[in-house]
Amino acid sequence: MPMNGLEFIQATKASVTTCTPAEAARRLAAESQLIVIDVREPAEHQAAALKSAVNIPRGMLEFQVATACPEPELEILLYCKSGGRAVLAAKTLTEMGYPNVTAVEGAVEDLIAALT
Repeated sequence: MPMNGLEFIQATKASVTTCTPAEAARRLAAESQLIVIDVREPAEHQAAALKSAVNIPRGMLEFQVATACPEPELEILLYCKSGGRAVLAAKTLTEMGYPNVTAVEGAVEDLIAALT
């Protein structure tokens, strides 16, 4: 029987690197070379986003990631509304050859709160 979307995200989560919003906030404070990508849709990004984030919707990630991260070895931090799209995006980027990708688990609001 096929998995539903939530089951697929849970299965994918086991194969990628993730962090909590608090861990992401610590990394953002410590790592100046960290590439931050918001994989939500543009309207979501405009409503609330990290100032350092580049908005690349998950559906466009494969086509636009090289612009945001020209060196595949750089550290990439992905976030979205609740963590699901970030996990799926992390899997995609890993499969594309980006070895240092982390998805933030949880809500963008939690990430923003952890930074304040």
